[in-house]
Amino acid sequence: MLFFNCVLYPLNQIFALSLHRYKKTIHNLMKGNKILLSLALALFTTGMNAQDIINVTVKNTIGERNDAPVVVKLNKGNKAQSAVVMDGEKEVPCQIDDLDGDGVMDEVCFTTDMKKKETKSFLVKLSENANQKEYAPRTYADMMLKSNNKAPKPPYIVVTEVTADGNADTYHLQYHHGPEFESEYVGFRIYYDERQTVDLYGKYNKRLELAETTFYPSKEQKANGYGDDVLWVGNTFGAGALRGWDGTKPTMISPLKLRKNKVVASGPVRSIVDVIDEGWSYGNGKPVTMRIRYTLWAGHRDCEVSVKFREEPKGLKFSTGVINVKDSKEYTDKKGTRGCWGTDWPAGANNQKNHKLETVGLAVCVPEKYIVSEESANKDNLGFVIATDSDELHYGIAAASANETFGIQTEKDWSKFLKTWSKEYNNPVEISQY
Repeated sequence: MLFFNCVLYPLNQIFALSLHRYKKTIHNLMKGNKILLSLALALFTTGMNAQDIINVTVKNTIGERNDAPVVVKLNKGNKAQSAVVMDGEKEVPCQIDDLDGDGVMDEVCFTTDMKKKETKSFLVKLSENANQKEYAPRTYADMMLKSNNKAPKPPYIVVTEVTADGNADTYHLQYHHGPEFESEYVGFRIYYDERQTVDLYGKYNKRLELAETTFYPSKEQKANGYGDDVLWVGNTFGAGALRGWDGTKPTMISPLKLRKNKVVASGPVRSIVDVIDEGWSYGNGKPVTMRIRYTLWAGHRDCEVSVKFREEPKGLKFSTGVINVKDSKEYTDKKGTRGCWGTDWPAGANNQKNHKLETVGLAVCVPEKYIVSEESANKDNLGFVIATDSDELHYGIAAASANETFGIQTEKDWSKFLKTWSKEYNNPVEISQY
């Protein structure tokens, strides 16, 4: 027993470090005993087959920021099924995601608070053990189909993926008209129809709620401080939908062959929802197929929108922006960040029963390289015409409700947030891994 205690103690100290980097350390520990050295290396290598280590360095190039998203890419063909992230001696909540559904994990992600100009180091431990450690959820996503269930069963069935004919009445297929997702700060849903509008769920309290309210809180839930749908969107961009552009106005995502929705991930660190449009007859007549991915991180009221085209959309223009909320105060930095702060009835002016006037902040942040033009405000939208010279397109959306007891409550608060958000969105943390 003494022999194994002496050998395994230093091995445990170096197990979480790369074999290449610490080969000298192992030799020094075992110097003068070739048999012991061979045994140590064999034990070390056997352990590494079941567990891989990735060293990650995260650099913040701007001021202090909270919950900075960190994504660690995994090698194709890896066998990892779970992960642990360490910040020194401190374990950091993380999640591991299979983004394309092929059974192979693609990314490990986590968030971290960072001081001004700070650089931090993390250790990501991968394992073939399928039992991923559970962490307190800070994001959530779901999708539901209507059912004929009778009480006490809920009137819906939870699903993770839906595909429908492009001509189908998909809006009424899903229980809350499309996938919903949230962080502690805000909730969104995307209409499952040609509009694909982004709608907003505002909150009074900083917590997750959609699993309980399903975007439609009861009277009892409202009385207990739960949030609600706070935005009327109609045919507008809502909180940042992607649309076509006919030269004078936005166009809907139709006609098309198939319309798909998929919940890729539901917390605890981030939630991901895909909207897939297959065979969209648009522009030059050649069908467009694209995946619009919405990623909402823990601690964020902003959401990443990443568009991936099957083929580069050469010569095509698109549009995005936010609804021009009634009597709103517009914000624009003329560099891609544009939004408003305003008040309106969330179910329309003709449907005021069981609702109150709601004040919201909405915004998009579009990298300048995609901007073709910033369009003049009209009664419906504050928009941009955008295009890409690759098969990808990216922008961010953000939202707030004046109901918040924990965050943004005034137009001044919203304007201040937009300046900070724009800077953070355009200057993500720099990530190195080896």
